Amino acid sequence: MLVTKDLFEILPKVIRNKLEQVDNLQQLEEIRIKVNKPMFIHIGSREEIWDYIASPEDIKYIMQRISNYSIYAFEDEIRQGYITIKGGHRVGLCGICVIENNSIKTIKDISSINIRACKEIIGCADKVMPYITNNNSVYNTIIISPPKCGKTTLLRDISRQISQGNKNKNFHGKNVSVIDERSEIAGSFKGIPQMDVGIRTDVLDNCPKSQGIMMAIRSMSPDVIVCDEIGTQKDMESVLMALNSGISLITTIHGFGIEDLYKRNVFKEIVDNFVFTRGIVLSNKKGIGTIECIYDFTKGIDVWRS
Repeated sequence: MLVTKDLFEILPKVIRNKLEQVDNLQQLEEIRIKVNKPMFIHIGSREEIWDYIASPEDIKYIMQRISNYSIYAFEDEIRQGYITIKGGHRVGLCGICVIENNSIKTIKDISSINIRACKEIIGCADKVMPYITNNNSVYNTIIISPPKCGKTTLLRDISRQISQGNKNKNFHGKNVSVIDERSEIAGSFKGIPQMDVGIRTDVLDNCPKSQGIMMAIRSMSPDVIVCDEIGTQKDMESVLMALNSGISLITTIHGFGIEDLYKRNVFKEIVDNFVFTRGIVLSNKKGIGTIECIYDFTKGIDVWRS
């Protein structure tokens, strides 16, 4: 899949022409556009500052393109601070927040846009799969990673591989429910996943994790639930409910190592009760998606370390 195909369609011609001159465009991570400010792009771990100054007309053009010239039809997405476009790419928005009944109704006068290129790396979970599956079952696993180290990309491929199964290793495909609160895992566009999350996978898009986990348990009979960035007490309660229902869980948190779990009070109950069997720690020391170690919570040791 060409990373830039769907992105090019929403960009003004002058920006599109400049982007076409960029080397290693398939490594594009972000395009940051602010009114009356220079543009930034991120290619892999490299940042480039352009001499092009974005205008209000540039922002207006992009908003028209991503909303199909009907901003009001996308108010539900806009109030979340982003719109997911075809291809699974996410366009983050900043401007004036309109408040109604103590909640955000919409964002108007958009002045800043961050376009995040959505990329899938098929097979990036190959190294971890033997450590999170055993005898056709799936260990409860938490991926611990700082921002921009590939945790969602890894989570997506884990979902795909669990859903697909692996006949060569006698691992049967599982029914997977993805609770995709920020449309990042499956990158759904009009409810259809743009990323490959597996043939037996169902996706609840733009759904709060605590509610989505319960909805999936009641309606989809999943073997495995996949979600991103747990952290609240409600998330914890839903996680425990899923596990009490005999469902395996694969999830992520922001952090720099296993010790971060032990430091946070909200995780105390699940750590003390060995809710998770495996922990995968990511970094970007050797590039985005570097696997630092795979930890066994029940034994308190690393089962793999780079």
